[in-house]
Amino acid sequence: MECEERILIDIEKLDESFKEIKSIKFTAEEEEIIERAKSYKEDCKYYLKKGDEISSFGCITYAHGLIDAIKLNHSIN
Repeated sequence: MECEERILIDIEKLDESFKEIKSIKFTAEEEEIIERAKSYKEDCKYYLKKGDEISSFGCITYAHGLIDAIKLNHSIN
């Protein structure tokens, strides 16, 4: 699998995670974490467009980690 293809799949998976958590009532801190994850997703797309796959992959991985922490905090598998 090509790196770009993997990143695009990870973007789709992140979007699925955002859908999984959208009905939760978040604290102000959690809202900030979610906004940061969204920013990292946009950074990921920016770097991918520029051809910097390493930075792009780092951004999407970090975004997943933030959302995974939110899901863990709310007992979502």
